[in-house]
Amino acid sequence: MDTLRRSLSRWKKYHIQVHLADEDVLMPLTVRPRDTVMDLRAHLVREGITSWKKTFYYNSRQLEEHETLKEANVQNGSVLLLASNQR
Repeated sequence: MDTLRRSLSRWKKYHIQVHLADEDVLMPLTVRPRDTVMDLRAHLVREGITSWKKTFYYNSRQLEEHETLKEANVQNGSVLLLASNQR
């Protein structure tokens, strides 16, 4: 049963939103739990949004580039913040 649950989880999809802080817009995305922050960036590029000099945050914590959504405890319906890097 555990093997079946793991194989089904790769088909699971989350409907999340990314809050684009600079434009004050919520962008809906459909992602998988195993997607990384780099995968999120690729999703946004396909939507015409550049995110390369911006940082993703979830629950007031900066997400690492190779961290999966599952590792970051992102759930279905979550909202991630995409903010410009402060330099």
